[in-house]
Amino acid sequence: MIIVSLLTCFLYVKNLKMTHEKIIELTVAFVKKTLVDAEGGHDWWHIFRVWQLSKHIAETEKADMLVVELGALLHDIADAKFHNGDERVGPEKARNFLLSISVDDEIIIHIERIITNISFKGGRVIQQFKSLELDIIQDADRLDAIGAIGIARTFNYGGFKNREIYNPGIQPNLNLTKEEYKNSTAPTLNHFYEKLLLLKDRMNTATGRKMAEHRHRFLELFLDEFYAEWDGVK
Repeated sequence: MIIVSLLTCFLYVKNLKMTHEKIIELTVAFVKKTLVDAEGGHDWWHIFRVWQLSKHIAETEKADMLVVELGALLHDIADAKFHNGDERVGPEKARNFLLSISVDDEIIIHIERIITNISFKGGRVIQQFKSLELDIIQDADRLDAIGAIGIARTFNYGGFKNREIYNPGIQPNLNLTKEEYKNSTAPTLNHFYEKLLLLKDRMNTATGRKMAEHRHRFLELFLDEFYAEWDGVK
């Protein structure tokens, strides 16, 4: 009887683990398919990096790992800037998918709130929802926006939108409203000042802050080199 009970417990725990793994497996497949033609800075590989960074940061936090992984994988499933600015598309798409694989509604609501609140929306916008899982994923997403990869993503998106690389006559606006930020057509370099250089001081976790310090310094080095080359000094 004891042996049977132990076996039953073992199989129950194993099934729980497989359930988590299966959910993640299905989510990865869904995200890859959905983002197959996405812009290079917001494609599957951006999602993959944020997913890996989220798991790394979560190692030092007491977070719900299923929420962390699902939130990371689905955080940009329908970025509003590629859907006419409609911020409802991402949460709705995530909800419909998670319902299709029978994820608990409590988790689905949490994922919807993560997607709605994760993005930087301008220097004057106050975030409306907080959770440890959102903190972790937000740090991971912000880390992918700075450093070498952040620079590559920024200029890739600028090219995608056919923006100027730099225009000394158009100064950055550090007090953009949400609508101004969404509708900006400023040169790509302005984005460094309007977002990227602000992220280091907006990290949520100790791990995120430590990693951001290094990536932030790389941004500063890049800008020093950029201006020197622009002015013909180097």
